Amino acid sequence: MTQDSSSAQSRTVSVDDTGVRRRLADGSEEAVTWSELQSVMVRVIPDGPWNEDVFFMLVGNDGKGTAVPSGDPAADALIERLQTLPGFDNEKFIEAMTTDADQAYVVWQS
Repeated sequence: MTQDSSSAQSRTVSVDDTGVRRRLADGSEEAVTWSELQSVMVRVIPDGPWNEDVFFMLVGNDGKGTAVPSGDPAADALIERLQTLPGFDNEKFIEAMTTDADQAYVVWQS
């Protein structure tokens, strides 16, 4: 789940009833299903405004998952779905989305 190498650039991100899948430019995939989702973090990296600086980190129970850039076209659908998770911390999410601190904010855990 790296976000800084050119091979880690998203080609496509899909959000559906099964989970989240991110196909990378090098052809590999990262994915997590909703049933396996264990935690959601918002990772802020002070690289903006010209580079992607906010990532949604979704981690499954096997420790694998995906990082979705907040600027991805699928990010709105992802945020909408994440906010339906029981116990999703909207206050922490707003804090993360309005800061430039180099930090990870845990917004949900199963």
